[in-house]
Amino acid sequence: MAEARIAVHTEATIDQIAPEVHGHFSEHLGRCIYGGIWHSDSAEESGLRDDTVSLLEDLDLPVLRWPGGCFADDYHWKDGVGPRDERPRRRNLFWAQGPEETPEESNAFGTDEFLALCERLDTEPYLAANVGSGDPQEATDWVEYCNYGGDTELADRRRQNGHEEPYGVTYWGLGNENWGCGGRMTPEQYAREYRRFATYVGTTDALLLDHDLELIACGYEGHEWNRRFLEEVAGAPWGKSFPLDHLTLHHYYGRTMSVSEADEDDYDEFLAEALEMERHIERIAAAIDAVATTRDIGVIVDEWGAWHPEATAESGLEQPGTVLDGLSAAAVLDVFNDHSDVVTMTNIAQTVNVLQCLVETDENDAWARPTYRVFDLYAPHKSNEAVRTSVAAPTREVADDDLTLVGASASIADEETYVTVTNLDCLEEHTVEISLEGDCPSETEANGEILFADQAPDLVATADNADEFVATELAISADTDGTCTVELPPATVAAISIR
Repeated sequence: MAEARIAVHTEATIDQIAPEVHGHFSEHLGRCIYGGIWHSDSAEESGLRDDTVSLLEDLDLPVLRWPGGCFADDYHWKDGVGPRDERPRRRNLFWAQGPEETPEESNAFGTDEFLALCERLDTEPYLAANVGSGDPQEATDWVEYCNYGGDTELADRRRQNGHEEPYGVTYWGLGNENWGCGGRMTPEQYAREYRRFATYVGTTDALLLDHDLELIACGYEGHEWNRRFLEEVAGAPWGKSFPLDHLTLHHYYGRTMSVSEADEDDYDEFLAEALEMERHIERIAAAIDAVATTRDIGVIVDEWGAWHPEATAESGLEQPGTVLDGLSAAAVLDVFNDHSDVVTMTNIAQTVNVLQCLVETDENDAWARPTYRVFDLYAPHKSNEAVRTSVAAPTREVADDDLTLVGASASIADEETYVTVTNLDCLEEHTVEISLEGDCPSETEANGEILFADQAPDLVATADNADEFVATELAISADTDGTCTVELPPATVAAISIR
């Protein structure tokens, strides 16, 4: 008998799942860029690590955010263009670089190197402009350098640096965590700064460019901050105006839980904290709806993921990559699917070596972590139409709340329904029944895959065992009425395709 039941309401559509919801984030922090993506400060041609890039190519990244993070609001982009041997060496005010923990930035990896990476990966770049220590002219000049096809000095400089045609960068973040490391601003102060920057940056697509820019404002998990920011933006002397297309938030979880020292109760608390993402999305969306009634503004979660105590400034924010982290990523991706009507992009932190990275490297090898496998399993959801699911499953009390031990999300495209299911119970197996509700064919065919079926939640991915985390075939029992039943071992993620 099934212990959990999932009803997929195929006619109750939510919205299209934007491919950018599977986005990523790379910052000049520890070994993310140097040693992770870029192997040599002195490389005459491309210094990109082919092994890292090959893994990222296979994942089909839709969008990549750079250069930060806190680093962005002390970064001046002109330091990182032109001949590498002429670029100045600058401070890195927030993060140490490499194994020597040097708080310096070589600028060997700059705008053209990042955009070359994006071109190789066929991914959209998302650039974070410096609001904290920069000015509107610097940000606008960056847009011109990247995007203008005319005969100005900056457009010519791009050509001299090796890229004849404009890059066509669409996504521009104006600041990062400006309530914190980006200047410790009040929401009203940031709103005034944002409005000033957006005036100059936003004018370029009306005059210089043949494509529209997507402007991204920095929000906060303290949602009263977001409401005050939006109200101040709306209070411009010329009347109510919202010069932004997206508002961001950041959500990290697990800061008190070292996986190597944790027990099953800690696992439950960790997963429940990850699922708080839903409440944050709902609250920031409510702030937008309450204030910006004249403008459709999307929600971007451009930093998210597990941040364990092992990840400190001294370690370059590196931490083990475990099955439990992968399980949490699946649970959060289900939340994003369920809120595809408001979530326009997300960027897990970070792409390589740092925090809940997807790829890890040493001097000789690059390998995929469990979270990489989850993103690969969830890839068929991208661009599908998300539909409602109803989940009836056992719960377990966690602090002042209950953790539902089975989660799910679903999407449809053509005649296929794609359902992802998580067994968030790290102790027990669960039998899960999946049924399609709505206008469905009388006969269906189902197949599926499962991750982590024989692996403990605290198992760490290494170069030696990385291939053991790949998805395996999932046994599915299909009834004549189209209902499917699956057995999910503890701490597993499954994907079922129903035709």
